[in-house]
Amino acid sequence: MDLVFLGLSLSSSWGNGHATTYRALLRGLAEHGHRLLFLERDVPWYASARDLVRPEFTELAFYTGLGDLEARYGSRIGEADAVVVGSYVPDGIAIIDLVASRASGVQAFYDIDTPITLAALAQDCCDYVAARQVPLFDLYLSFTGGPLLRHLAGRFGARNPTALYCAVDEELYHPRALPFAWDLGYIGTYAENRQSALERLLIEPARRLLELRFVVAGPQYPATIEWPANVERIDHLPPRDHAAFYSRQRFTLNITRAEMARVGWSPSVRLFEAGACGTAIVSDRWSGLEQLLPNVLIADDTDDMVEILRGLDEAMRLRIGQQVRATVLRQHTGAARARELEQAISEVLFAAARV
Repeated sequence: MDLVFLGLSLSSSWGNGHATTYRALLRGLAEHGHRLLFLERDVPWYASARDLVRPEFTELAFYTGLGDLEARYGSRIGEADAVVVGSYVPDGIAIIDLVASRASGVQAFYDIDTPITLAALAQDCCDYVAARQVPLFDLYLSFTGGPLLRHLAGRFGARNPTALYCAVDEELYHPRALPFAWDLGYIGTYAENRQSALERLLIEPARRLLELRFVVAGPQYPATIEWPANVERIDHLPPRDHAAFYSRQRFTLNITRAEMARVGWSPSVRLFEAGACGTAIVSDRWSGLEQLLPNVLIADDTDDMVEILRGLDEAMRLRIGQQVRATVLRQHTGAARARELEQAISEVLFAAARV
């Protein structure tokens, strides 16, 4: 198939989780022989922090605005077997209207921020997709699964709402034979609604367990945060260093954004990255986690985390990491997501052919 994607970013993983999600998915699609084009708005904050300029698995092109997009790539959009527009694309509403007017193939929306999108749609303040546009898509691909899919159809008229979770590139994420540097680590861009969980599940345990070593990687953390002396800070960690980062931790922490945790069934790509590296994962609690990734440890509060760090023996820690890795490789790779997307597109085409 000839597939065109319009997404927030493929070239830069700085400050966003979209790039790694697209990279895994498109690599999986490329392995199946599809012709791929990823179109990305050229913006300065990503242009100055690009860590993938010439991907070998897809054509990557940049555009400066709506007029430039239509002039240079309108024909590709019109001729593609399927066009996928992602959430948080700049000028997304205008771009969706352009795709609707030009595309002859399957039109899909890939919502990597579904709970946030739906909350914004309900308040009529979403700037990358309008409520009137949701029923236009042949396929609504959602980062969030579970009951929210029914809500998408019933409340917003989404057609064929389908879970398409994030995924991991297993070629990049695998265990590395490296000495441990930290007992517990976390990677994630600063988010105000995650900070209380980070305080509860990493910073306070670090204050209690001064003999252990901790690390927090990610940009945009305020200078006002008082980090304990045994917490190392890394401002930005490019994807090429993620596997080594996970492999140097005894445990890694997953914290889900508040909007995602409330609705559940919204796994972070960090879960699958760490799992593919065989690192034992400790997560906050949300519905769907045990179904999507069994054997992940749950910590509700500081006492739970301290008990895990102090009490879990090494053999059990290793076993948990191996079990999670097996699940990730079976169900949550880019190749697995590529098969799911192919199936979803094929079902839309089959239904259209029967009409």
